Parts: sequence; C-alpha cells; structure tokens
Amino acid sequence: MNTRPCLLAFLFAGVFLLASLQTAGAAEQAQAQMANASGEAVGTVVLHKTPQGTLLHATLHDLPAGAHAFHVHAIGKCEAPFKSAGGHFNPGGKKHGIRNPEGMHAGDMPNIHVPASGSLEIEVLNALLMMDASLFDEDGAAIVIHEGPDDYVTDPAGAAGPRIACGVITK
Repeated sequence: MNTRPCLLAFLFAGVFLLASLQTAGAAEQAQAQMANASGEAVGTVVLHKTPQGTLLHATLHDLPAGAHAFHVHAIGKCEAPFKSAGGHFNPGGKKHGIRNPEGMHAGDMPNIHVPASGSLEIEVLNALLMMDASLFDEDGAAIVIHEGPDDYVTDPAGAAGPRIACGVITK
C-alpha cells in the first residue's frame, strides 16, 4: 500500500487548518487608537475575543495621574469633547455600575490608576463584552477614558466627569 498520497493529503489538510486558525484569530481582534481632546495620540487598546468575554490590553501614555473611569461607549465617534461617543455600551439595557444590583452595562469596567509618569499598561477582562454584531453595528463603538473615577453605582455613567480620551474600535 502506498502511503504517500495519504501523507500528502494529511499535510495539505494540516496546512489548510493552520491557515484557517490564523485567519480566524485575526478576525477575533480589534483595536482603538486613543487620542486626547487636542487630537494627540495617548495610546492603544487592543481587544481580544476569548471564551470568557473580551480581554482588553491597554498601552497608554501622556495621561493625567490618578484614577480614571475606563468604559466602552455605544457610538464609534470621537469628536472632542467626546460626547459624540454616546452613552455606555449597554445592549442588555441594564443600569450602570459594577456595584449596582440592577447593573451593569457591558461597557462598564474597573477604573484605571495612572501613575505620576502618565504611562500605564494594563489588561482588563470584560466578561459581558462580546466582540459580535452588537459591538460592530452600523454606528460602531469606542473606548473612553474619563477625567475622574467611576463610583460604580451612579446611573447612567458613574459620575466620572468629562471625557479626556477616546478611540474608535476597529477590526
């Protein structure tokens, strides 16, 4: 029995599967180029689809030191002062806040804490945020950083103050 044709078919199938997995992996990632109100770049947030939700990897710089709310907003538009990004991403129609018994929005995430250097690299797992059609709908979505911290209960936005940085989420 000649095993050469079977071996070639197996190798071809393996190469095809590997190429398919690499293509699928690329489709399960998105990013947001973050900018401040002056239009200056302040970092990048890369979103990775996982079986547990979305892992956000943020590399940020030139931000004011202190605690800042870090949210996904419902509209992919970042015109200063970033009200154009709309409210929090909330496909489930929940109340706002990690500590709210009637919440939380899919766009609610823990505060970020920027050191005196103004630079920060973090990863946040958002178990409610799915990289699906609702996130990439016609008007898109954005990542927004606020001037102050989210209090985790005040509806609709956590009393976090003005928006100081924004980035449209793109595939």
